[in-house]
Amino acid sequence: MNKVKVLTEGSVKKLFSEIPYLQSERLILKKVEEKDAEALQAFTRDPEVYRYLPTFLFEQKYADAHEVIRRLYTECFQESIILGIYLKDTKEFCGLAEYYGYRDEYHKISVGYRLLKAYWGKGIATETLRMMLKYLQEETDIDIITASTMVENRASAQVLQKNGFTLVAAAADEDWGYPEPTPTDKWIL
Repeated sequence: MNKVKVLTEGSVKKLFSEIPYLQSERLILKKVEEKDAEALQAFTRDPEVYRYLPTFLFEQKYADAHEVIRRLYTECFQESIILGIYLKDTKEFCGLAEYYGYRDEYHKISVGYRLLKAYWGKGIATETLRMMLKYLQEETDIDIITASTMVENRASAQVLQKNGFTLVAAAADEDWGYPEPTPTDKWIL
């Protein structure tokens, strides 16, 4: 299998030669399309979805979901790759999966995921992360995979633990865009 070579610049475009299309028996992770705008708009307006997330996520940068989708694979693609999470059988939009924080000199990237509340507790986040990790391990030369969670977000911590992540720093203050630093747990695989 040919592995994508990590080059010397920090843009994720250097790591991903194309937008990944990943599938399991139950899920598909793929490029978000214009037809997903209504579901994405509902997603970005749900305060429960963003309760444990930074304030500056790309999908919240523009008020119009169509504008977000138009810019996801140009403007956003410099810093991260965001994939839609869909149920394979019904094509329902469940949330977003993200590769971000690529550091070429360390062969490192971070991962994140966020789901509509209707899909919480169904194993979708765990399966999504498993698919993301498999892609990184089989298709790239990434050696270090990290994630961050708010200390209060125990459900996300469990998803990371189920996928083999280890807690390396607890309650470390980080700038997540809130008025005060956000205590976050740092994870590594």
